[in-house]
Parts: sequence; structure tokens; C-alpha cells
Amino acid sequence: MTDHDVGQVGERIEQLLGELAAEAGSTVADRAEDLVRTLLEFYGAGLTTIVSVLREDVAGEALLERLAGDDHVRGLLVLHDLHPKSTLDRVTEALDEVRPYLGSHSGDVDIVGIDAEGVLRLQLQGTCDGCPSSTVTAKLAIERVVREAAPELTDVVVAGVVPEQTGPGGRPLLPLEAVEPLECPVPVEQA
Repeated sequence: MTDHDVGQVGERIEQLLGELAAEAGSTVADRAEDLVRTLLEFYGAGLTTIVSVLREDVAGEALLERLAGDDHVRGLLVLHDLHPKSTLDRVTEALDEVRPYLGSHSGDVDIVGIDAEGVLRLQLQGTCDGCPSSTVTAKLAIERVVREAAPELTDVVVAGVVPEQTGPGGRPLLPLEAVEPLECPVPVEQA
């Protein structure tokens, strides 16, 4: 199971609780929600104990780091706020993965910050900032690695991304300097 799958499980739980509320009423849905919350607390308490024991020595800390590298375990550790690395550290490591790509376009990305609502704000730097073709690709790459590393973030906002201009039929427009000047088909004397 990947972090994405952990997210899908959460969505599925919400869907099932909604269906229970619609079909059986709010009393049954409330009990089911209480059951889910109780199970999460129970497993969370067990994970907390495991993490505490692992943190007692260097070998355990190394094992915890290794376990946190597993997609499924990482998702559970994040869910219960037990991941050994902070959100900011995981985001920084994820951005280091895309920096070679950004560098190939003479660009980079800076972390502006993470606000209280869990929104990560980033700023593209260099020639990636302002270039529609590379910034859209860079934004998608950045968002993918960041969401994998820190699924608890509520949003990723990348500043410096230039929206692609479109013309009739949704076709992308070329920048004016890339278009060769056309000759007027009407002779000057007739115009």
C-alpha cells in the first residue's frame, strides 16, 4: 500500500460512514464513526509505544528510519504524528529529488513556509520562473514528490508558475517572438 492508498482508505471510510448515515440514520452512523475513532486511537497508542521503544537506542532509531521509508508505514506514522522527521524535513528532502530537473532548466525552488492550515508555499527561481512550458512540468513534479513525502499537507502552492495561454478551441498560444512575421497578401497600393 502506498501513501496514496492510505489516502484512498480514508476516503473509503468517509464514503462508508456517509452511506451508513443515509441508509441507517445518524445514530448508526455516529456509532460507526465512534468505532472508527476508537480503533484509530487503539492502533495509534500501539504505534506510539513501538516508536517510543525504537527511539530508546541508536539501532532502534535506525530501524524506525528504515520503517518510515516504507510507503504504508510512513502513512501510518504521519497519520498518528509519529514520523521521525518533521514535515519540513521531508519536504526539503523531496524537493532535493526534483532540484536536478529544475537545475537543467536553470531553475530552483525555495520553501516559503507551511501555514497553520497545512498549506505549503513554494517559490520557483531562475528561468523556470516565467516560462510556461517548463513551469507547468516543474509544478507537477514538485507537487508529486511533496505529496508523497508529506501527505498531511492540505495544499501545495507553487508561485512563479505562468499559466499557459490558450486560444480558440483551447489550443496553446505561441509567444509572439516565436512567430515569424507574415507578408500581407494584399498589395500595398490596394490596402
